[in-house]
Amino acid sequence: MRAPFSALAAAAHLAGCATLPAEPPNGEPRLQIVETVSPTAAVRREASGERSAYLMSYFKDATHSLYFATSRDGYIWADINSGEPILSGYDIADQHGIRDPHIIRGADGAFYLTMTDLHIFGQREGYRDTEWERPGDQYGWGNNRNLVFMKSYDLVHWTHALVPVSELFPRYANAGNMWAPQSIMDPDNGRMMVYFTTRDGASPNYMVSSYANEAFDTLATEPQQILNYPDPSVNTIDADITRVGDTWHMFYVAHDAPGNIREAHSQSINSGYVTDRQKVDPEERAAEAPNLWRRYGTDTYVLMYDVFGVDPHNMGFAETTDFEHFTNLGRFNEPGSPMRTTNFSSPKHGSVMPITLAEAERVERWFAR
Repeated sequence: MRAPFSALAAAAHLAGCATLPAEPPNGEPRLQIVETVSPTAAVRREASGERSAYLMSYFKDATHSLYFATSRDGYIWADINSGEPILSGYDIADQHGIRDPHIIRGADGAFYLTMTDLHIFGQREGYRDTEWERPGDQYGWGNNRNLVFMKSYDLVHWTHALVPVSELFPRYANAGNMWAPQSIMDPDNGRMMVYFTTRDGASPNYMVSSYANEAFDTLATEPQQILNYPDPSVNTIDADITRVGDTWHMFYVAHDAPGNIREAHSQSINSGYVTDRQKVDPEERAAEAPNLWRRYGTDTYVLMYDVFGVDPHNMGFAETTDFEHFTNLGRFNEPGSPMRTTNFSSPKHGSVMPITLAEAERVERWFAR
């Protein structure tokens, strides 16, 4: 299914207009779904500056929809649409809800957005008659079939595709879920690698990787397991991969004792990960959805995670320079923490990427009231 977009917005995009209107032509702030995307000269200029600003994608349980927030310093964050969704999960997912949005810039200059097609309250909201899409005893909690792929060059106009992994690959015909997809460009072949959590029926979760096609509207290779945890009976979920120097660092969640976030490393992007079963996050409550990002102009990396074990849930943060010692920064808006939000609360499963000031101003201007 596709969300509607205005003919005026599409025409302006395809014509390569240098600037976007301060407000969407239809008067309703939202991302615009289009058939194809390509970079304009203006977009390339805006992308050429220092990437000293930050963009966060996240969702909320209350809406199962997509949100963006920006920051100039990586500490103070403001939602670009005053805490309202920028794209409704109802419009872009078979289950009428999305979770786990992840955004990244590829080496080709495009932005890649991946999400889980899942509404955990679908029955309550009247979207289905059963608790889950398929029987829970056969396919497990939160079972689903699709991933959501989107691609953009300007952060406003996006292509959109549902990717039914179980239909594409017979090996996964009985898969119980397709959760928390993330993407990253493989420097060895220039292709976007997509990695996500799955399971066989209702068996323990594990993580796999595949390659998307150039249009970023499907998967082109059969997913292969990317991490072999020492105990295969332990659920492993929510991988996040970042290259630091010559080493690929994977942060992920293991439902082991204790639970929470672990780290693995490899010299290869999609194989050979050496696991460390030690918990790395400083949280005393349950946490998931790790995401690593670097502070501009420094060698300091921030490990962000979703602290779902507190009520209301919140984001937690820790910093590291050596990936051995992590300094606890606390959670958004809590006493003693430098991390602040100005106009939103209870974000879930976030991801952060660096952007230029011009890119931040463009997407903020689109949603200006």
